[in-house]
Amino acid sequence: MFEFRSDDYGELQRLVDALFAPGVSSRATVSKIDVLVRAEAYDLCDDLAEVVDLLPSGSFTRMRLCDQINSILVGHGWAGVYGTVE
Repeated sequence: MFEFRSDDYGELQRLVDALFAPGVSSRATVSKIDVLVRAEAYDLCDDLAEVVDLLPSGSFTRMRLCDQINSILVGHGWAGVYGTVE
């Protein structure tokens, strides 16, 4: 099956990796504001900025943030275009 991949494929993974550096506790959290600020600094494309905007308010562990982002990507049908995060 043919899948189109955007030039922005993997940008959300880069964002998550920047928010949760290697070796950080699995219990560490970031707020939605932290995610929004970092996303703004990365100048994400409009679709990926929308994904970040659609995150619920609150704090996220890496696992919860990834679950939320992946759910939004799948809901929009963008998982193959932009990639999922882990």
